[in-house]
Amino acid sequence: MKEIRQESSRKKEKIITYLWLMKVNMFISAFTFGGGYVVVPMVRKYFIEKKHMFSEEELMEMAAIAQSTPGAIAVNMASLAGYRTAGKIGMLISCVCAVIPPVLILSVVSVCYTAVISNEVVAAVLKGMQAGVAALIVDFIVDMTRMIRKEKSRILDLLVILSFAVSFFTSINVILVLLCSCAVCILRVWMTNKKAVG
Repeated sequence: MKEIRQESSRKKEKIITYLWLMKVNMFISAFTFGGGYVVVPMVRKYFIEKKHMFSEEELMEMAAIAQSTPGAIAVNMASLAGYRTAGKIGMLISCVCAVIPPVLILSVVSVCYTAVISNEVVAAVLKGMQAGVAALIVDFIVDMTRMIRKEKSRILDLLVILSFAVSFFTSINVILVLLCSCAVCILRVWMTNKKAVG
């Protein structure tokens, strides 16, 4: 009897978690403008600060993976957060719920595009959103840099500065910068493991 109650309680908790994932991912996806990097502060707010689902370090790892894997960063981030929270079902729910609001919004906008694009109020709102998005992206970059500084690795500190400089001041493709950064990090991990074994 006790086992049946425990099983029933576990099922209820899972359903509550799934419903929460649906709600929070629909909300984040519907109200975050400006791309994938803006999703990270929202994930931090709901998954870490309010629910304590995972740590700040795990969030930064997820952000790095979401950025380096194919597809939209926002959808990748939602999927990873869903997987970390509730496994494969959580990942599926999060992925679907992250896609629904943009599809609906784009459908409505495409129907009345000419009226929306020439409206001065809409143009002013979009200008204001650009400022807010820029602030959120700067906040994310500061947080990520702070996490890297905690590692106390000169290689990683130098890698941040070099990656920025190469991306900003040259016309080298960002994919090449990412691949080189990945190679440096893999080499660093390999050398650290080799020292630990030897």
